[in-house]
Amino acid sequence: MTMKKVLISGITGQDGSYLAESYLEDGWQVHGIVRRSSTISRPRIDHLFDLDKLSQKQKIILHYGDLNDQSNLMRVISEVEPEQVVNLAAQSHVGVSFSVPIETGIVTGLGATSFLEAIRSVNPTIRFYQAGSSEMFGGVLGRSILDEDSKFQPKSPYAAAKVYAHHMTTCYRESYGMHASNGILFNHESPRRGENFVSRKITLAAARISLGLQSKLYLGNLEARRDWGHAKEYVRAIRLMLDSDNPSDYVVATGRSHSVLDFAKLAFSKLNLNYEEFVYVDESLKRPNEVEDLVGDPGKIKRNLGWEHEISIEMLVNEMVESDLIAAKNGK
Repeated sequence: MTMKKVLISGITGQDGSYLAESYLEDGWQVHGIVRRSSTISRPRIDHLFDLDKLSQKQKIILHYGDLNDQSNLMRVISEVEPEQVVNLAAQSHVGVSFSVPIETGIVTGLGATSFLEAIRSVNPTIRFYQAGSSEMFGGVLGRSILDEDSKFQPKSPYAAAKVYAHHMTTCYRESYGMHASNGILFNHESPRRGENFVSRKITLAAARISLGLQSKLYLGNLEARRDWGHAKEYVRAIRLMLDSDNPSDYVVATGRSHSVLDFAKLAFSKLNLNYEEFVYVDESLKRPNEVEDLVGDPGKIKRNLGWEHEISIEMLVNEMVESDLIAAKNGK
C-alpha cells in the first residue's frame, strides 16, 4: 500500500511540529519545506529524527526552499507528489510586521499565491490549506463574536498580508475548482510557542521569576483581549478541513476571550506569585494600531466537521508554566 504524503511549509514552527506528529501517527510520510537560512537545530521537530525510531526517521523528509521561488516550489511538489499541502510559513509576529512590512507582505501574502500557482501547474487535485489569522478581522466594531461572514479590517502589515493570502486561496478554489481551504485560527498557544509571543513571554518569565532568575516582566497593552486555545487542538481542525470533501473557510476558536492581564494572573498564581509585584507596562511594547478584542464563533466548524475544543485556558497556562519551569531549572 502506497504511503500518503503531506508537504508542510513552516514545519519547524509550533503548528508545524504538532501537525507533523499528527500525520506521522496516522501513517503518512511527512515532507517539510525549510528556509536555507534555517539553523541546523530545529528543537520543535528534532524528536522526530530520533535515531532509535528508524521507522519514524524514514517518514519525515525536509527540503530547502523559499515560498517566493516559484520554480523551486514546483520542483519540490513534483518530486514529493503529496496528496495534501499545508502552508503555515509566514512572518507571523504582528509587532515585528510593522518593522518589516515589505518582507511580511512578500512572505506572508505572496507566498501563499506562489504555493497555489505551483499546485495548479503541477497537480490541481492536491488539497491545499492556508493558515489565516484572527488578526485579519482587526477588531470589527459592533460585533463582539466573529465568524466567517465578519468583515476583514486588518490593522497591521501582518493582518493585511494574511487577508491577501485568504482571498487568493478563495480565488483559486472558485476559479479552478481546487480543494483549497482557509483556516481562520484565533490565538493558539502551547509550550512550543515562540518566546517572542506574549503568551510564552509571560509563562517563561513567571517560571524564571519563581526561581530567582528574573526580577521583572515588561508587557505592552494588558487590556488587549484574545480568544486563546491550544495549538494541538487547532491542528486537528486543520486535518479535518483537508480531509473533508467540501473545501471551505472556517473560524477556529473557543468562543471566549481573556485579557493579557488575565493570562498573566493565571501564570503567576500557578506559582503562588502575586503578578502585581513583577508585571510592569512598557509603552514602547504597545502596537501602533492595537486590536483590543478578538473572540471567534466556531459554530460552522462544529456543525460541519464536528470539531470542538476541550482544553481550557487554565489547563493551557498550567501546561505552559510547568514546561517553562522545567526548562528554566535546566538552564534552557
